[in-house]
Amino acid sequence: MGKKVLVFGEIRDGGLRNVSFEAIAAAKKMADGGKVVGLLLGENVKNLANELIEYGADRVIIVENELLKAYIPDAFSQVIMQVIDAEKPDAFLLGHTAVGKDISPRIAAKLKSGLISDAVKLEVDGDAIKFIRPIYSGKAFEKLVIQEGLILATIRPNNFDPLEKDASHTGDVVSMDVEIKDLRTIIKEVVRKAVGGIDLSEAKVIVSGGRGVKSKEGFKPLQELADLLGGAVGASRGACDAEYCDYSLQIGQTGKVVTPDLYIACGISGAIQHVAGMSNSKVIVAINKDPEASIFSIADYGIVGDLFEVVPLLIEELNSIAVK
Repeated sequence: MGKKVLVFGEIRDGGLRNVSFEAIAAAKKMADGGKVVGLLLGENVKNLANELIEYGADRVIIVENELLKAYIPDAFSQVIMQVIDAEKPDAFLLGHTAVGKDISPRIAAKLKSGLISDAVKLEVDGDAIKFIRPIYSGKAFEKLVIQEGLILATIRPNNFDPLEKDASHTGDVVSMDVEIKDLRTIIKEVVRKAVGGIDLSEAKVIVSGGRGVKSKEGFKPLQELADLLGGAVGASRGACDAEYCDYSLQIGQTGKVVTPDLYIACGISGAIQHVAGMSNSKVIVAINKDPEASIFSIADYGIVGDLFEVVPLLIEELNSIAVK
């Protein structure tokens, strides 16, 4: 018998994050012929519902309220609990993002249920849904099953392939009225840092710099290379601590965990704390002057050389290919 799976459609800067479509694909597999229901929370979000349907949702629930314009944990958790109570899904999936990591434990606590976080793969074995997640900084994997109650899980971005977008796929869009009360916090304004560009957690290509970049200026060629590849720039904690770049770019155990198709590590030694955040990248290229650098032990391709010589050569080659 098929399951009903509720999927949280995460909105950022007026658009749906790609992990929402990845979650729908995972939900389709879990539903096994059942229904996938998308959930959109915000102030004016109805225009995004059809996109969730085109990526595979069978139905979309919309909750619009001015208190949902920005992410307020109390407000979002109240709404989600009311939707779960009304819909009674078998499972609830979210992206393992800043919002997903914050709201999912709240929902688990309210439901007194288990929570599987940061899943990178799932298997359907009869009625059992098995989630695979990395542990010990990616050195091992564990397989988890929630045996009773609501199946609640977050999935790591860039690990589940979205279904192909189908404009002919149809589904119902339903607006739902909910009560939001007794909020302890109200967000009046959100001021963002001018970081811009592609979100690190969803980037397919990341060019990352470490202490070997030596300065803020040293990140400029990395940004140029990332732009040519349609990717984003990241950094090790060492580079952030040295104030070569903002901490929002930090990748590692105390930063962001990323799984791009291509990770280019420039001037990064390969400390275990950094490796924990990028070791599951599909292809890793390391550029380092030190042939004994730890990063080479996990790299698919290694270049022993000065990044300030190697990166410009890569940029030159990519530009020549683009001209051809």
